[in-house]
Amino acid sequence: MKADVRIKKLREGAHAPTYGSAFAAGCDLYACVEVGEVTINPGATVLIPTGWAFEIPDGFAGLIYARSGLATKSGLAPANKVGVIDSDYRGEVCVALHNHSSEARTIKSGDRVAQMVITPYLTATFMETDDLSDTTRGAGGFGSTGK
Repeated sequence: MKADVRIKKLREGAHAPTYGSAFAAGCDLYACVEVGEVTINPGATVLIPTGWAFEIPDGFAGLIYARSGLATKSGLAPANKVGVIDSDYRGEVCVALHNHSSEARTIKSGDRVAQMVITPYLTATFMETDDLSDTTRGAGGFGSTGK
């Protein structure tokens, strides 16, 4: 399935999102740091601009996830775990990149810092009730289904 997504360049040197392979679900987002590079100290979070605004179609959202290589090799991942870009947002997409490692890490303009998956979503209509249907699991919560 494909969707057309209009993008607007907001900063000189911004690198358009790309897919790493023919079947990649997420497109890579690139840093567009005006000072050329930024250092993220251990335990710190820095807002990394991409230089792009997106016009995501109605009924879809852009979900921002960690790049697996960056997270496992450098300890860098989005601070909010999953960012949500709503279809009515027209500002610059930035990544709040958190350094989980014990060493300072440097991000340069053009580095891939996250990936974005464009996905459809459902909007719920919440209906208050006195009773919910019974299930085998019931109210069993954290760890209730085993390890």
